Amino acid sequence: MAERAEKQKKKEPKGKPAAPPGPAAPAVPPRLRERYRQEIVPALMKQFQYRNRCQVPGLEKIVLNMGLGEAVANSKVMDAAVEELAAITGQRPVITRAKKSEAAFKLRAGMPIGAKVTLRGDRMYEFLDRLLSAALPRIRDFRGLPPKSFDGRGNYALGVREQLIFPEVRYEKVEATRGMDICVATTARTDEEARALLEQLGFPFRK
Repeated sequence: MAERAEKQKKKEPKGKPAAPPGPAAPAVPPRLRERYRQEIVPALMKQFQYRNRCQVPGLEKIVLNMGLGEAVANSKVMDAAVEELAAITGQRPVITRAKKSEAAFKLRAGMPIGAKVTLRGDRMYEFLDRLLSAALPRIRDFRGLPPKSFDGRGNYALGVREQLIFPEVRYEKVEATRGMDICVATTARTDEEARALLEQLGFPFRK
């Protein structure tokens, strides 16, 4: 027993014992989500005469889709697009592949033709905050978003012609401008409710 105790003492490192890990820093909640809960929900309840807070429409998800038809001839295009989408959203994109073969376009089933990202929760609110406050104001001759891009079920879609409007994308590393589609899915039952929600969130619709 004494020999075992001596061996354990020899194995123990000299010096001060390691301090226990401290508590993790609390995560900062997205400011747009906090504004939705504190200001937008009461405003929509008053506007549409909702009796319960659960009836108030909210954001469900945001989907970014980038079509890359040129990736059929150049595979490096896909790598650059994936890196740019990851920098913009903070999430690894999913590569979309062709479902059918098209001989006219030299396309075979299973070939990568695009990338998409689906955002939910905090990342969804953080991306939307950056889109409204930083990205859209950088569009040249921006006159507002088209108000008729709803699908009839409370979802809204908009197109972006170039990825350079996002501050996360470095201009010197961009080889070619690429557009993307941004779809905002809400829990609203009608387009009227969805538009009121998006207007409260800060969407600058064209008048």
